[in-house]
Amino acid sequence: MNDGPRICDYGDSTYRQDFWEGQGRGYEDAVERRALARLLPQSGRRLLEIGAGFGRLTGEYRMFSQVVLLDYSLEQLQYARRRYGDDGFTYVAADAYRMPFQSSAFDAATMIRVIHHFEDVPAVLGQVHNALAHSGAFVLEFANKRNLKAMLRHVFGSNHWNPFTLPPVEFVELNFNFHPEYMIGQARASGFALRRSVPVSWLRLGLLKRALPTSLLAHGDRALQQTGWMISPSIFLDLRAEKPAAAPLIASDDPLGFLRCPETGSSLSRSGDAVVSGSGLRWAIRDGVFDFRKPLA
Repeated sequence: MNDGPRICDYGDSTYRQDFWEGQGRGYEDAVERRALARLLPQSGRRLLEIGAGFGRLTGEYRMFSQVVLLDYSLEQLQYARRRYGDDGFTYVAADAYRMPFQSSAFDAATMIRVIHHFEDVPAVLGQVHNALAHSGAFVLEFANKRNLKAMLRHVFGSNHWNPFTLPPVEFVELNFNFHPEYMIGQARASGFALRRSVPVSWLRLGLLKRALPTSLLAHGDRALQQTGWMISPSIFLDLRAEKPAAAPLIASDDPLGFLRCPETGSSLSRSGDAVVSGSGLRWAIRDGVFDFRKPLA
């Protein structure tokens, strides 16, 4: 795994407490939830949440019969499981560059505040496309390189990077901002059709968040979204997987039917506190979380 792209691992970090809980980000949380409500299908069988972390947004997906939470951090998923339990939820610790899912296993997927941690965008988008069924919905959020603040800083010479160029910029290790045209181009090249783009988090300013109630800010954000101007800090893309109609959603009654071995691609069977591939590779189940990061010795 060390030969592949770098991986951002939140591990047992205090990201939940340090970044979200009580940290003045109620506005960002509210507008992201509203964007999801607008873009997601009203119902479905199986949704994949990529980079679910501690489950901040997982409660927004209850219209799906099964929600699969994927993250590289076992600890974050363990917290999410304590919060949501096992009724309708499955927890998978895995590398998103090597997803342990059968082709066409999901009819929807989301990736919110996550892709900015990936240096190989085509590789991870290819994994998502493979996991989705024909016309599967994919809601992708990314950090916008060409946002209004960055453009103003560039004009006044205080940016060390150009917000108007297409290549991503890594402003902190494994934290990338993306130009909208770049990300839309990568999505299309990976087999997705773009239905609409939604610019979000227009009012992400400390002064405004301290002075105005979250509900008013969220209402103002919704109005600014209607402009369609791709200069906000965050962009949501409403995508659909373009695949042959012969690639329908897997609807197996086998609870492990949508999983596969990330090393061999073979199906898995349960054996105590592990799952086993046809070639004999064993993957642990730790506190109810399928751990596909490294096979058992």
